Amino acid sequence: MSPFNQTTGNHQTFTLTGIPGMPEKDFWLALPLCLLYSFTFLGNVTILVVIKAERSLREPMYYFLAMLAATDLSLSWSSMPTMISVHLFNWRSVTLDACITQMFFIHAFGGVESGVLVAMAFDRFVAIRFPLHYATILTQGAITKIGAAVLLRSVGLVLPVPFLIKRLPFCHSNILSHACCLHQDAMRLACADTSINSIYGLLAVIFAIALDALILLVSYFLILQAVLGIASWEERLKTLNTCLSHICAVLLFYVPLIGMTLSHRFGKHLSPVVHTAMANIYLLLPPVLNPVVYSVRTKQIRQRIVLVFRRGRVGS
Repeated sequence: MSPFNQTTGNHQTFTLTGIPGMPEKDFWLALPLCLLYSFTFLGNVTILVVIKAERSLREPMYYFLAMLAATDLSLSWSSMPTMISVHLFNWRSVTLDACITQMFFIHAFGGVESGVLVAMAFDRFVAIRFPLHYATILTQGAITKIGAAVLLRSVGLVLPVPFLIKRLPFCHSNILSHACCLHQDAMRLACADTSINSIYGLLAVIFAIALDALILLVSYFLILQAVLGIASWEERLKTLNTCLSHICAVLLFYVPLIGMTLSHRFGKHLSPVVHTAMANIYLLLPPVLNPVVYSVRTKQIRQRIVLVFRRGRVGS
């Protein structure tokens, strides 16, 4: 029998954490949290309903936008159960299997969102660089294959994570730093060598997030080249304006993600509040703001939303 089994048992539950230092105010955090999830649901479902209802929006750009909205909903729902239970009901205990399941979905849908943003950048590049061949390059079949490739890549990269975590013994503290389960957070609680988890996590980030960020930079470099080839300044600005919503979505996703990743890997000396804030911003901000950005910045979406609601009022 190993020394580990002789001295202590392996934890089969984790304890989730709200905002450090403010346990008495957790209930008051539940209200804005519920509002954020409600706005996320309403905004993304509205985008999906409008794109499905309006035939004029059945174009590649809006198909990718529908993928982004569906991914935002999924990412939001992945974190919602434990966040609501911690802040509203003060239920802080989660089983190891439930924690690993949530961890898988959060990281998988995070990877999907990154891939969808790359696909949307490719869509903008084709629309600007090859406008006459836009519909023939990005057919429905091609869009379906791109979406399937994005999903399979993310699932394939994250699939080993549950098995890598499951094999670890947790015999010291079982208190997580957040109100949801993340790989880096759970890994630090293990009382065994986590070098394999750490190396695989780093490789997954490089092959997914870092590679996607590089592709995005190259895509916008090529887009800028194509825009500078347009003679009229007015047409240049008009063309660039079609990319502003996507640029905002990229910044909303990557800035919190990079901040959270760096704080986990290199910011162990930072206050726990910083780690909690970065994780909450990454999980909550993009899903709730992406529909707002696209509704405000995209004239066609804004007009169709108004039209759909007007039809609903007339019908009622």
